[in-house]
Amino acid sequence: MIHGGFLDPESRKDLIELARDGSAAHRLARRANALALLDDGMTCEAVAKVLFLDDDTIRTWYQLYQEDGIDGLASFGYEGSACRLSTEQRERLKTWIAETLPRTTREIGAWIAREHGIDYDSRSGLVALLHRLGMEHRKPKAISRKLDPEKQAAFIQKYEALLNQLEADEAVLFADAVHPTHAVRPVGCWAPKDVRSRSRRAAGGSG
Repeated sequence: MIHGGFLDPESRKDLIELARDGSAAHRLARRANALALLDDGMTCEAVAKVLFLDDDTIRTWYQLYQEDGIDGLASFGYEGSACRLSTEQRERLKTWIAETLPRTTREIGAWIAREHGIDYDSRSGLVALLHRLGMEHRKPKAISRKLDPEKQAAFIQKYEALLNQLEADEAVLFADAVHPTHAVRPVGCWAPKDVRSRSRRAAGGSG
């Protein structure tokens, strides 16, 4: 059974953009629509009924996406249209992405326009290009840089022992006088699929 909520926010935006993009191939848009509906929590049977298909087709599309992302959805057994960037320009783009780890397709599109004078009006077209170049959008997991499992376990044990010894009129309070990096959170970035990327962080806001 496929459970909803399997898409990260950036991937969901990409698929919805494809589903709404009038210039995208109809079959690709329909596949993107199906994945977005599955992510909403609909069953394969329900999605198939909405799109007038069979549920095995929906499961196949889900498997294609799980294995190869948007590239899998866009695979119809033939080559797509020619890329607007030359081989040299594509290599420059790949190098720049690997070095800078841009957060959004908007940032990547602006770089392409600035460096090569080519505008990608369609976000879906740019996303498809990135996947063809072997790029993926990553969302790092936040882990404390100074995390010490043994110290953490010792603190928890000591804290629980303290709670068990408190009198009825006693309580434990925690105070933090100042926290200059409040609400620091990890943010996603575009990076090569086969290269381990360093994490990026942003404080507060949605970035």
